Amino acid sequence: MESDPSTVSTSSTSTTSSTSSTDVIVVGAGLAGLVAACEVLEAGKHVTVLEQEPASSFGGQAWWSFGGIFLVDSPEQRRMRVRDSLELARQDWLGSAGFDRPEDEWGRRWAEAYLQFAAGEKRAWLNSLGVRFFPVVGWAERGGYTANGHGNSVPRFHITWGTGPGVLEPFVARFRRGVAEGRARVLHRHRVDELVTVGDGAERASAHRVVGARGSVLAASAVGRGEESSRAVVGSFEISAGAVIVASGGIGGNHELVRQQWPRRLGAAPATMLSGVPAHVDGRMLGITASAGARLVNGDRMWHYTEGIENHSPVWRQHGIRILPGPSSLWLDATGKRLPVPLFPGFDTLGTLEHILSTGYDHSWFVLTQSIIEKEFALSGSEQNPDLTGRDLKLLAQRVRPGAPGPVEAFKEKGADFVVASTLPELLHGMARITTAPLDPALVTREIVARDREVDNVFTKDAQLTAVRGARHYLGDKLIRVAKPHRLLDPAAGPLIAVKLHVLTRKSLGGIQTDLQGRALDASGSPVPGLYAAGEASGFGGGGMHGYRALEGTFLGGCLFSGRAAGRSAAGAV
Repeated sequence: MESDPSTVSTSSTSTTSSTSSTDVIVVGAGLAGLVAACEVLEAGKHVTVLEQEPASSFGGQAWWSFGGIFLVDSPEQRRMRVRDSLELARQDWLGSAGFDRPEDEWGRRWAEAYLQFAAGEKRAWLNSLGVRFFPVVGWAERGGYTANGHGNSVPRFHITWGTGPGVLEPFVARFRRGVAEGRARVLHRHRVDELVTVGDGAERASAHRVVGARGSVLAASAVGRGEESSRAVVGSFEISAGAVIVASGGIGGNHELVRQQWPRRLGAAPATMLSGVPAHVDGRMLGITASAGARLVNGDRMWHYTEGIENHSPVWRQHGIRILPGPSSLWLDATGKRLPVPLFPGFDTLGTLEHILSTGYDHSWFVLTQSIIEKEFALSGSEQNPDLTGRDLKLLAQRVRPGAPGPVEAFKEKGADFVVASTLPELLHGMARITTAPLDPALVTREIVARDREVDNVFTKDAQLTAVRGARHYLGDKLIRVAKPHRLLDPAAGPLIAVKLHVLTRKSLGGIQTDLQGRALDASGSPVPGLYAAGEASGFGGGGMHGYRALEGTFLGGCLFSGRAAGRSAAGAV
C-alpha cells in the first residue's frame, strides 16, 4: 500500500491574505476530487486542491469505506456462476431509481452512461491502475419485489482488495507525482467561502463565469483522520482559475441539514441518529455553489441505513458503524413485532427505513444466534476489515474458520447495542434493559417460536426462510455469507444475540445538477461557465443518477465516474 497520503500535502497557517492562480481548482480532497485532479494532471495542466480539513483526512470519506464497486458481467461474477448483463442491470437500476420528476432528465442520462461504464471499461480501467477485487462477489440490496422492482437481481458488489484505501491508492500516487512535477498542490485548512464570479447575471449568460475561489485559512490542526477540527480563522486566500470543480461531498454529517431536507414520504425524521460520516461532511459547499449560479435538485433524496450500531471506539460525534447483514437474522421493530415481507436484512434499505419510522420509534432489533453472526455479520468500513484492508491472507483465512471475525466479536463484547444470552428469557431481559420502547416479551417469543417451527420443514410459508434457502443456491453466499437455516432456540447454535439497530446517516442522492461533461447547470439548464461538480456533491452525476434508491457499490463508482468526467472536461476547457 502507498504511504500515508498526507505526505503529498502542503498546508498554510498564514495569518495574512494570499492570492495565486492555477489552471483548475478542485474543492474537496475526497475520491471524486482526487480522480478529477488526476485527470487534470494527465491533460498536462496545473491543479490546486482546496480542503478545509487537515492532512490526516486526505482521501475523504472513501478512506473509511468497505470498497464495494458495482460491476456488470465481470470475470469475478462469471467465475461464481453469476449470469449478468447490461440489460438486466438497466432493468434493476430503473426499477430502483423510480425516476419521476422533470429534473430527473440528467440523472437518467448519467444512469445510462454509468451502466455502460460498469458493463464496459470500468473494470479494465481500474485494473490498469492496479485495483484488484476479492474473488467472491457480494449480493447487496436484494430487493424481494417483482422483476421490475427495486434491487439487484444478481450479486454485483465487488469488494476491492485493500477496501477504500485500495481504491484511493492509485489516485493518491498519481497526485503525489503531480506534486513532485510541480503541477499539483493541495492546500489543507483552506475553507472555500465563496466562488468568485464575473458578470452580474443581468447580462447575457456568457458574461457570468466562475473564475476562482476565495475563503478562510483555518488554524493548523493536529487531529486524527475523521476527528473534528477547529474552525478558528487565521487568514484568508483567493485563487483564480480557468475552472472550478466542486467535489465537496454530501450532508450526512450535518444532522440539522438532514432533518431540513428529510423526505416527507419517509415520515418524520428520527429523533436520534448516528453518523456514518465525519462532522465535516456538512453540505456547506452546496449552498455556496448555488450562490454562484448552479441549480440544486433532489435534496430530499437520501440514502441512510437502518442497521447502525454505536461505535465502541468513536472517532467523531455520534459515530456509528453499519452492519452488512446476511439474510437470516430475525428483524423486529422496537415493540417486538416482526418486519413485513420483504423487509429482510439486506433487501430494501429505504423500504425498511420507512417502515421502522412508521412505528413511531427510531430503532429496531436483530435477533440471531452465534452461528448466524459468525457467517453473516460484516461491518462496513476499512477499519473494521483489517484483513481486506491490509491485504492480509492469513488474517483473511480466519473468515472461513469457526468464530466471528475479530472486529465483529469486539462489538459483541464491547458494543452498547449487543445483548448476548444463553436463554430467551435472559435475552429479553437484556433487550428491555437497553430500550425505552414498550418491548413486548410475549410478542418476541411468539415471533421466534413461530419462525422456528417453519425451519423444521423443507416446505414453508415463511418468505424469509425461502429467501435464505434461495440465497444458498449462490455459491458465494453458501461458502462465506449465509448460514445454514436452523432454529434460533437450538442450543447448539447459541448463544442467542440481540442487536439494537439505529438509523445511520450516510449519503446524499441529490445535489448540483450537471450535464454528462460534469458542467454545473443553472436554473435554465445552461452550463455555468467555469463551474463543474463531481461525486456526492453532484448526486454522483446529474443531480441524482440513483433516483430514489441505490443498488450499493455505486457510491465509490459514482465518484470515480463523475470525477473522471469533470476532470477531463475542465482540463479541456482551460
